[in-house]
Amino acid sequence: MVTAFVFIQARKDLIPSTGEALAEMEGVAEVYSVTGPWDLIAVLRLKDLEALDEVVTQGIHALPGVERTETHLAFRTYPRRLLDQGFGLGTSP
Repeated sequence: MVTAFVFIQARKDLIPSTGEALAEMEGVAEVYSVTGPWDLIAVLRLKDLEALDEVVTQGIHALPGVERTETHLAFRTYPRRLLDQGFGLGTSP
């Protein structure tokens, strides 16, 4: 399995509709609206690199409003308890 994070710059007036369209795409597990130089981050979970290529180049890039992307691949997943300590709200170790 391949996990990738796709950082997306979108036309400002199309951010909501672009986010909704991303969320409906096969292979897209989550979509976040974020601060900073990127507008959206899509978390992709796919079977292989060929599927990643198809989703990014033929799917995401084809969406109206998408101006630029940057894709990052995940190497390793850490135990949930460690993630909860770093990102959990109101949770204790």
